[in-house]
Amino acid sequence: METIKPIKLGSYKEDTSEPLTSAEMGKLWATYMGNSMSKCILSYYLQHVEDKDIKTLLENALKLSLKFMNTIEGIFEKENFPIPKGFGEEDVNLGAPRLFQDRFYVHYLKYVAKAGMSIYNVAIPLMIRRDVKEFFRNCMDATMDLMAQINEILMNKGYIIKPPIIPVPDKVEFVHQDFLNGFLGHVRSLHALEIAHLYDNIENNTASKALIMSFAQVVKDEKIRKLFEWGRDLTSTSIEHYMQKLHDENLPTPSFLDDLVTTSTFSPFSDKIMLFHKMDMFSMKIRAFGNSTAVNGRHDIGLMYSKSLLKISQFVEAAAKIFIEKGWMEQPPHAVDRNKLAAK
Repeated sequence: METIKPIKLGSYKEDTSEPLTSAEMGKLWATYMGNSMSKCILSYYLQHVEDKDIKTLLENALKLSLKFMNTIEGIFEKENFPIPKGFGEEDVNLGAPRLFQDRFYVHYLKYVAKAGMSIYNVAIPLMIRRDVKEFFRNCMDATMDLMAQINEILMNKGYIIKPPIIPVPDKVEFVHQDFLNGFLGHVRSLHALEIAHLYDNIENNTASKALIMSFAQVVKDEKIRKLFEWGRDLTSTSIEHYMQKLHDENLPTPSFLDDLVTTSTFSPFSDKIMLFHKMDMFSMKIRAFGNSTAVNGRHDIGLMYSKSLLKISQFVEAAAKIFIEKGWMEQPPHAVDRNKLAAK
């Protein structure tokens, strides 16, 4: 494939001595926090994995998280930016009994790799400073390579089915007045983009449900447990709705992963890291719903996503309130509050 032609403007020189922009600060901070969490989670997974291919996959993922954190620390130190506390040894018990079967680890990695790619994809166009821009491009490239390994293992071991197969069109066609119908009149069959996002949302949510189910099983704080149980139930309901849309078209769907969670009630993780994880990943669902809605054309599917969005937003807000009440939420980089400035 030919690369694009270079453009030599010469009027602006990217300089790594330039101060970080708000976009660069924000995305670096969020990436550090996410990988700080992943370091703990993956370190625990590696204590129990038996399948050698899945173990290599987990090792690769952990290596990336540590590399990303190290690079960000270098940038922050150069800018005298305080290194976020994130998560550490106090947030994981490596000696805890097995909570998941090996197969779950592969689905989990795909779940979080998608979230990482979403962050990097948004970050890249906003980055100006050369070192930060190159960092996020490297993050995206490395995560794409990891995703290729994940999908290869999922398919070779028979852990997932491919997205549904539909017929190749016979000719170019144009839509009619009933294209947007979803409740009344003639309701057309799903188009390829609607199917793709329904499949993607099911795939994400089956991993999310198994994870939050396991967290509800081991969490110590009763208030957080009830929140997790609520999140588990609303995730289960969403999955069933998405599946029904595909089943109505006689199309296959990914299956639940609940059976990959063991019966252990001994927590390998702190309540803090589990609450952060689900608050963070439920926030990612909001972006997924936006992407799904953007390519949707049927009123019934649009309404379904709107209801899911409302419930997910309520969960994230409830989780954030608990996180703040516990004194666990670190302050992201922020603008100056000039209303609080006063002459001395």
